[in-house]
Amino acid sequence: MNRWFLSAALLLAAAFYNETEACTGISLVSKDTSYVLARTCEWGGSNLQSRYVVVPRGYTQNAITPSGKNGAMLVAKYGYVGVSVMQDEFVTEGLNEAGLSVGLFFFPGYGRYEDYDAGKNSSTMVDVQLSAWMLGSFSTVDEVIGSIDKIHVVALSPETQTAHWRIADASGRQVVLEIVDGKPSFHENKLGVLTNSPGFEWQMTNLNNYVNLYPGNAQPNTLAGGVRLSSFGAGTGFMGIPGDVTPPSRFVRAAFYKSTAPQYATGFETVKETFQILNNFDIPIGIEHNVASGPVPDNLPSATQWTTSSDLKALRFYYRTAWNSTIRCIDLKSIKFDKVDFVSEPLDKVQDQPVEFVRIR
Repeated sequence: MNRWFLSAALLLAAAFYNETEACTGISLVSKDTSYVLARTCEWGGSNLQSRYVVVPRGYTQNAITPSGKNGAMLVAKYGYVGVSVMQDEFVTEGLNEAGLSVGLFFFPGYGRYEDYDAGKNSSTMVDVQLSAWMLGSFSTVDEVIGSIDKIHVVALSPETQTAHWRIADASGRQVVLEIVDGKPSFHENKLGVLTNSPGFEWQMTNLNNYVNLYPGNAQPNTLAGGVRLSSFGAGTGFMGIPGDVTPPSRFVRAAFYKSTAPQYATGFETVKETFQILNNFDIPIGIEHNVASGPVPDNLPSATQWTTSSDLKALRFYYRTAWNSTIRCIDLKSIKFDKVDFVSEPLDKVQDQPVEFVRIR
């Protein structure tokens, strides 16, 4: 890898990790047993230059290490589709032809990778390529768990923050991979929610602080003197649910929103429901900035630059962006992964929200 490419990758990755840590993931199951995973990706500093990539079966690339493009050889046993950030190699969310879904979520301040050892380059990769390795190599969660000790995951540079990963397969099993003190560990994610720091087990424990929440309305109550209290409007059973955009608060909201969502008949209806739920987690541009950090970017309509939803049964990958809220779909079953070339295209050909004018006659 040439020096310019490595320097650019280091700068972009450092900026990406250090400025924002907002991602929200949920999952739903339809009545026809379609398993759907959805997530947001936030970054309020600049355009992520995200692209969708189609990676053919047999595609080969050298993993990046802190010293160059000299890491593990990544050979795609399975074709996959995903969204990259900054560079085509940095796949943040994806789905492969076997129904394995993998997503990178920011995990600042709590993870710690192995120290980089150039002598282990042949089995080393930077964290922002781990999703691509899993998508290209495995079909089940068990296969990932059985192989994680064969590779060394390192940071692109000492300045970058860490990540953790959501991994799910077509059976409906979902786990969270966290690397702490250089050691990978997997947590079963039966709830089907993930955000960022602190760690997944802490987030699950924190849910107990909201044991009083329930869907619907609170019952009327009468105080001393016959003073009667009643609901002003709908949803008072959720009074006290946190509304800020911090990872713990988003975890709690996502847990209750997805757990109270209706179960739809098909995967397609369920995909549409995941987008409706995740609308609640869009972060307006500006909320992450203060006067000291400089001007708010005026070329980003939202810090939530894209949202995806993957139907693991139908093998369909859906997305929408901050620039175009139209939901678009890539059907993996229509792709001949043994013949297709590597594809990398912008998520939006034109970054401008379409507006349909209604003509009144």
